[in-house]
Order: sequence, then structure tokens, then C-alpha cells
Amino acid sequence: MRKYLHVPFSKEEADTLTAGDYVYLTGTVYTARDAAHKRMQDTIDEGKKLPFDVEGNIIYYMGPSPAREGRPIGSAGPTTASRMDKYAPTLLDMGLRGMIGKGKRTPQVLDAVVRNHAVYFAAVGGAGAILSKCICSSEVIAYDDLGTEAIRKLEVKDFPVIVVADAKGNNLYATATGQWCRISR
Repeated sequence: MRKYLHVPFSKEEADTLTAGDYVYLTGTVYTARDAAHKRMQDTIDEGKKLPFDVEGNIIYYMGPSPAREGRPIGSAGPTTASRMDKYAPTLLDMGLRGMIGKGKRTPQVLDAVVRNHAVYFAAVGGAGAILSKCICSSEVIAYDDLGTEAIRKLEVKDFPVIVVADAKGNNLYATATGQWCRISR
């Protein structure tokens, strides 16, 4: 099913999404990769405030290439989500509503997705140049010294993603594999 969603979004809106849905996101999305997640965890451990409010928001696991003239950002494809798995449950428990990446997640992350009425989305790897066309603006808001791993605030319009893990516990990687095995026999 094709759906349109404005970000940030609520638990109730997350509950309407099902693994396999095609979703077009419009609104604010934040980027963060490994190094930024480590810094955010250190900030949490120190009892300090994060550089942005995670409540209802999405983190896109992405490090952009330099922007071409006249564009807000360069190629903006997803990175492997499992590298953030040790940090994701804490952020989800703090109200993070969604994550965008590629690849499978640990059972701990999937449990936190369900527990917090959140969503794990996948963006198409290798399509970073096309995905960047859905990004209207990009601004570094924290950890500028990390270069491409700095936290960015993106404004997106109709950014295409697929629901991989939904708030009901469905996991597209598990169900699609099962369907493929039945078809290929």
C-alpha cells in the first residue's frame, strides 16, 4: 500500500503502517551515523540534552556526498543500519519514532520498535542520487567536526521508503524471505 506521512509523527500514525507499505515522507528528518550515535550516547550517559528532540522524529542513517552547485546535498543513500543497533533501543525508548537505513536489525531493536510504537524504514541502497532529489534543504546542526557523519537536519518532500519493521512486530525481511522460499520451490 502507498501512504504519505508528515514527519514528525505520532505513535498512532506509526501504528497504521504495515511492513511492506511504500511510504512517502515529508517534513523534517535528521541524519546520524556511527560516530554521531556514539556522541549522542555519551551525551545521554552524562545526563545532558541531545542536539535535537528525538520525540516523534526519524533518524536517517546516511552520510551525504558534497552538494553539486545549486543543490542542497549530494548523493544521499542509506548506510547499513545494524551499525547503530547498540544505540537504537535507547533512542527509541526516548521517543524516536522511526529510523531509515538498509539491512536487518537485531532482535533488541525490533523489540524496541514494537515497545515504542515505532517504525524501521528502508531506503533503496545505490539510489542516493535519486533520493537526494527529495531533499529540499540540509543543515548541519551538531558535531560539525565529524564531516559527513555530522548530524544534519533535512527537509524532505515525498522521500520514498519502505516499512521493513512495523509497530505490530511484522518484519519484511522475515516474511519476504518466507514468501520467496515458497515461490522458488
